[in-house]
Amino acid sequence: MNDIKLALLGSQGAGKSAVLVRFLTRRFIGEYASNANSLYHKRLSIDGRQLNLEVFDPCSQSSEARCILEEPVDWADGFVVVYNISDRTSFIDAENILRQIREARVDNCKGEVEVPVCLLGNKQDLCHARQVREDEGRRVAQESRCHFQEVSAAESYQDIAGLFTQLIRQVMEHLKYRADRRRYSGSKSMAKLINNVFGKRRKSV
Repeated sequence: MNDIKLALLGSQGAGKSAVLVRFLTRRFIGEYASNANSLYHKRLSIDGRQLNLEVFDPCSQSSEARCILEEPVDWADGFVVVYNISDRTSFIDAENILRQIREARVDNCKGEVEVPVCLLGNKQDLCHARQVREDEGRRVAQESRCHFQEVSAAESYQDIAGLFTQLIRQVMEHLKYRADRRRYSGSKSMAKLINNVFGKRRKSV
């Protein structure tokens, strides 16, 4: 059974916890602010594969809270970065979080394919109060080379379930790539070691 670790990041009021609970339970919980980090567990099956899903939902991040991001960035296999389409400040925070993810991953995982990330514009049901245009979110996602989608946690379970399913598939492909690369690197190292050992023996003979 595969273990998949995701982190949900965003500023206060973006509705990230509502998005997560909607995915895990199909229920909409409304808004609440939490000062604590939460770790959720769920078993699910995708494409016939049984998975143990862990989702880290830390207390809300602001653009200044770089230290808060260090733990989930190092821990997670994939990320959902959430903003509120009716709150431009949350969008700016999401841009900064995406940049910090990129910077941390470049430092820690040189040469690896980029970690799967989704930029999620929440509260689509508040489009009458929209402060962030859809094309702005799409542009930032393209610049960050990540998936983009707008949803309403209040109105739609299917959109959110589809988004998480797609992200989990990307994570599984990413983990397979990393495992294959490690095996290939290990095989090259072993071949070099064997060549060195037998090469020295031939010379001594």
